[in-house]
Amino acid sequence: MRTRKAIRRARKGKSLTQVGVLAYRRARSGALELLLVTTRSTRRFMIPKGWRMKGKSEVRSACEEAREEAGVVGSPERSPIGTFQYWKRLRAAFVPITVKVFAMEVESELAEWRERGERSRAWLAPEQAAALVDEPALSAILLGASQHILRRRSPLRDEPVELTSVPRPPSSPNSRMPAAAVPLP
Repeated sequence: MRTRKAIRRARKGKSLTQVGVLAYRRARSGALELLLVTTRSTRRFMIPKGWRMKGKSEVRSACEEAREEAGVVGSPERSPIGTFQYWKRLRAAFVPITVKVFAMEVESELAEWRERGERSRAWLAPEQAAALVDEPALSAILLGASQHILRRRSPLRDEPVELTSVPRPPSSPNSRMPAAAVPLP
């Protein structure tokens, strides 16, 4: 989605949605590992995510983001396992974004991928991953990942799993931001 279009939609009060992947694998010890990547500008840890791609479903767009941002390919679930919100910094404003998260068991890691030189990736235990991300609802999804994966019946399950969200503390700077585009200082 183009920056100007996103800002116009946000200023009109329309929600903006992205798709993301909770990529996971089993370590040699059998322990569950989750994949996080760093963002390009701030180098914060996050799951691979981005805008839905024209002509692709949400889940296929999410898988393409995982390939481009983290260099991983795998078997995704058809339905999202949860959502979280964050504030995206665009050129002229901060806009609220809701991200639909799809779980994907990683089948292979690519040696070369599109954004390899721009991001770092890390395989972490769910507790470590949850501690490294800034979004409380994403932390809850990461912490609930092992329970969800154990209940998983097949790679392409259709029913969503409800994960509880961690409430945002009242002192959080994001809790004071309005639900529309916020101009940058």
